[in-house]
Amino acid sequence: MGAGHDHGHGHAHGASGGTATAAYRGRLRVALSITLGVMVVEIIGGVVADSLALVADAAHMATDALGLGMALLAIHFASLPPSDRRTFGLARAEILAALANCLLLLGVGGYVLYEAIQRFVTPAGTQGGLTIVFGAIGLVANMVSLSLLMHGQKDSLNVRGAFLEVAADALGSVAVLISAVVILTTGWQAADPIASLVIGLMIVPRTWKLLRETLDVLLEAAPKDVDIAQVRAHILALDGVEDIHDLHAWTITSGMPVLSAHVVVRSDVLSAIGHEKMLHELQGCLGDHFDVEHCTFQLEPVGHAEHEARLCH
Repeated sequence: MGAGHDHGHGHAHGASGGTATAAYRGRLRVALSITLGVMVVEIIGGVVADSLALVADAAHMATDALGLGMALLAIHFASLPPSDRRTFGLARAEILAALANCLLLLGVGGYVLYEAIQRFVTPAGTQGGLTIVFGAIGLVANMVSLSLLMHGQKDSLNVRGAFLEVAADALGSVAVLISAVVILTTGWQAADPIASLVIGLMIVPRTWKLLRETLDVLLEAAPKDVDIAQVRAHILALDGVEDIHDLHAWTITSGMPVLSAHVVVRSDVLSAIGHEKMLHELQGCLGDHFDVEHCTFQLEPVGHAEHEARLCH
């Protein structure tokens, strides 16, 4: 520990303790198996029944399968131990996988919308009965996958990406079934491209929201549950704390928020209670009020910040 540089740390996360997504590895594998199976079934059904809605849902499932596969691959990389060069390991691989999922979903959404418009121009003879059978299979499978990922989507952006993809698929299956019933009972073929448009429009908004959250992590924005102004106020309220600067909070990956700060403390307070007790008070302050367990503090005497500024210039 260097002179004047004292650090306080909470519980270990990330490479040492496992990322939030790693706890759901088994469920992701089951969801991947289900998705691949239903994708094949819907491709066959889409071709046999000449249903664009089924093909669109199958295409969406293909990206789901790829996304789930990338999530599992990211878990593998994220579980690798840290090194001198990558001190947090490869934990952020999960966020990169979530970003790739977003880009894939946006591409699929655009493709589905384009094909639906084309089918309005050139109508097809969709078979409603077969479409109902294959759509029902897809809906049941999606509901099983949703139940597997429901809890994990609250803890991990990567799992949330997979959950949103499967949720969009489930809604897509409902749209497929509705369009098939309309075609079967009325013969109105436009129901198929309309269902495809609905699927495409369901994909884009959810994906955009996930993309914004992912970019916030990559751009090292403060975690959404951490109000920096409140953190500053709580630290300044501690006895002996005169000032705080270089306060930063960011997220390495899902479930791994971190915070660092330079805290200016009066010398008489440090002499009276000691550095260790001061660090414990800082840790307790943040632990009681904010969801940030990994914190690094540098304790400084009054005037040290000006000394650092002169050295930097």
